Amino acid sequence: MADAAAPPSEAFRLSMLIYDSRYRSTTIQIVVLILFLLGFFWLANNAVQNLAALGKPINFGFLSQTSGYDINQTLIEYDSTYSHGRATMVGLLNTLLVAFMGCVTATLIGLVGGVLRLSNNWLVSRLVTLYVEIFRNVPVLLWIIVCMLSITSTLPGPRAFRGDDPEASMILFGNVAATNRGIYVPQPFFESGLGSAGMNFLVMAAVIIAGIFFVRWNNKRAGEIQVQTGDRPNTFWVNFAAMTVPFIVLMFVMGLSFERPELRGFNFKGGMQIQAPLIGVWLGLSLYTGTYIVEIVRSGILSVSKGQSEAAAALGIRPGLTMSLVILPQALRVIIPQLISQYLNLTKNSSLGVAVGYADLVATLGTTTLNQSGREMETILLLMAIYLTISLTISGVMNWYNRSVQLVGR
Repeated sequence: MADAAAPPSEAFRLSMLIYDSRYRSTTIQIVVLILFLLGFFWLANNAVQNLAALGKPINFGFLSQTSGYDINQTLIEYDSTYSHGRATMVGLLNTLLVAFMGCVTATLIGLVGGVLRLSNNWLVSRLVTLYVEIFRNVPVLLWIIVCMLSITSTLPGPRAFRGDDPEASMILFGNVAATNRGIYVPQPFFESGLGSAGMNFLVMAAVIIAGIFFVRWNNKRAGEIQVQTGDRPNTFWVNFAAMTVPFIVLMFVMGLSFERPELRGFNFKGGMQIQAPLIGVWLGLSLYTGTYIVEIVRSGILSVSKGQSEAAAALGIRPGLTMSLVILPQALRVIIPQLISQYLNLTKNSSLGVAVGYADLVATLGTTTLNQSGREMETILLLMAIYLTISLTISGVMNWYNRSVQLVGR
C-alpha cells in the first residue's frame, strides 16, 4: 500500500547535473579535473614546441651516450667509459644507500633519545634536550659540512700510517684504517659463490626473507598456544637460530673471505673504502633528523595512558620491559605516521650531499650529466620522477606497516 502511494522516480535530465545536489559535486569535480588536464597538456605541449624551435626536442637518447666522467663512490662496476644511464644508476644507488643508512641511524638516535628525554634523571633529560635544540635549529646543510670538515681536519692522512714508528695505527686488530679520506674496512668476497654477484645477492636475500617469514609464523604459533593454554613458549632461541644458522651455513658454502686494506705507497689499497663525503652526509642527516624523531617518540610515549605503566608495575614487570613490551608497542600508532614524513625528508635532503662532493643522484644526473649533455628538461624530469617514485615507495611501505600495527576494533 505504501509502495503504491510513493511518488514515481523522476527521470534523469542533463540539467540535474547542475541543479540537483545529488550530482552537482561530482559534476564540479569532473569539470575541474578536465580543466586541470587541459592546462597541464597545454603547458607541456607549449614547452615541447618551444624546445623544438630552439633545436632541442625532448630526447632521452643521451642516456646511452658515453658519460666520460668518473664517480668516486660506486656500489656497482663503473668507469668513465660507461653510459650516462649507468652513471644515473650509480647515483641512484648512492642516494638509496645514504638514505637507508640515515633512516636506520636516525631512528636509533630518536628511539634512545625519546626515552631518555623522559628520564627522571635531570642531567640526562637536559642533555638530550640540549642536543635536540642545538641540532634542529641549525640548517641541515651546515651540519653536513661540519661533519665533513670534522673528518677531513681531525683524522690523520694515509702518510701518518707509514714508517717504523707511525703517528697513527689501524684499529680493530689492524683491520680498519680511519683517515681523512675515509674509512678503509675489510671487503667481503666469495671464493666459490653461486655465479654472478646478482645471483649471490638474490640467494642471500631469499635466505633472510625465509627466516623472517619463519619468525613471524613461529611467533603467531606461540600466540595461539598462549591463547589456548595461558602459557607462551619461549621463541627467542628458535627465532635467533632461524635467522642466523641458515645464513652462516650459506656463507660457509659460498666461501666467504675478507680482503684487508693495506698501505701501499701513498694510500691504502685493497679492502673497501667508505669515503669521507658519504660519512659526512650520513652523520649530518642522521643527527639532524634524529632530533625530530626524538620528539616524535617522546610524544608517542606520552600519548599512552599512565595507567598502562601502572598496571605493568602492579604485575611486577620491570621498567625496562614495561617500556619495550607495553608502552612502545602502543605508541607506534602515533609514532609511525610522523616517521613517514621524516624518512621522506631525509631521503630528499640527501641531495644536499652534492655540497661536499657526494656522488648521489643530483651530483651525477642533475649536475655532471646535465652539463655534459645539455639536456636540462630531460634530466630535471628524470630527477623529479625518480624522487617521486622513491617517496611514494617509502610512503607505501610505511603506511602498510602502520596498518599492520594499528589497534583493531571488535
